[in-house]
Amino acid sequence: MTIQNAISQIWYTRCPVPTPVGLASQLGLLEETFAREGIALRSIIDSKDRDVRSSHFTHHLDYSFRHGGNVPPIRARSEGNPTRLVGITWTDEFQAIITLPDSGIATIRDLVGRRFGVPRRPPGIVDFMAATALKGLVSALSLEGLGPHEVDIVDIAIQGSVLDDRGGPQLYGLRNRQAYGPEIAALLRGEVDAIYVKGTPGISVANLFATRTVTEFGFHPDPKIRINSGSPRILTVDERLAEDRPDLVARLLETLQRAGAWAESHPDEVRRFVAREVGASEEVVASANGPDLHRHLGIGLEPELVDAIGHYKDFLYAWGFLAADFAIGDWVDHRPWALLDTRAVA
Repeated sequence: MTIQNAISQIWYTRCPVPTPVGLASQLGLLEETFAREGIALRSIIDSKDRDVRSSHFTHHLDYSFRHGGNVPPIRARSEGNPTRLVGITWTDEFQAIITLPDSGIATIRDLVGRRFGVPRRPPGIVDFMAATALKGLVSALSLEGLGPHEVDIVDIAIQGSVLDDRGGPQLYGLRNRQAYGPEIAALLRGEVDAIYVKGTPGISVANLFATRTVTEFGFHPDPKIRINSGSPRILTVDERLAEDRPDLVARLLETLQRAGAWAESHPDEVRRFVAREVGASEEVVASANGPDLHRHLGIGLEPELVDAIGHYKDFLYAWGFLAADFAIGDWVDHRPWALLDTRAVA
């Protein structure tokens, strides 16, 4: 078969969280797959060009794919950015509402009438941290039949753009700023009474400041309680890649399936690789993601996964984080999976 749209490079990006893209990258599988096609992979998030880096959030680059938190790609789609949802990964993680030991808050019901801190970034990039905190609050309160109107929501101003937190002496040689710094500072100053945290950075900061856990629900049996910006995470591709080279999207999915299958039989190595990916110790990864992390790095597009993304999309729209509503079904692209099925039969 002659490919009509030969390309020499593909842009890609991933969040510093457990994903099959991150695993496949560390294993060398991604580079190997695309090198066979004569295609170079270029990292969006590591670019020195701010406009290129912004595609991590806006998904505006042609011939690109992204795997990570779902708020930015959902927002980009709501703005009319032509992308396709081609894969979903559900890796549960620690999620909690925390407070200081002397706050007088011991249960979810104790949050009624108290101040809950929500980080607010300057306009520009979609405020994914605010969306995450608010969904965490709504999930926690719902466990006791409560609503967010029963809590005093207090904004915590975050200075600077997330696009600017790259390098410089203020990071002490690390890649990224430790998450939840402003929220913890507001908690310690007595400006708020409780905050939401998640994942490896959340469990680390809760441990560092010996906070009290009001409720932890990252592994709750009801998936709608767990659904948030990182649960599940999505793989999206831009329209040109989806339309011009669906064969490459299928190869990408095939590669991620290989990485997920490898993970299932290598739990220790997975924990080590994820620790490197997120910038945490293996002990923190084990605590934040649980003992079965290696079993939850697969990728699919099953109806229940799509429904979960639709549920969170509806939340984002209801809370004003989206430019417009849209139908999840119109975003999902099953064609690369059909190509994979055709190859399997052949």
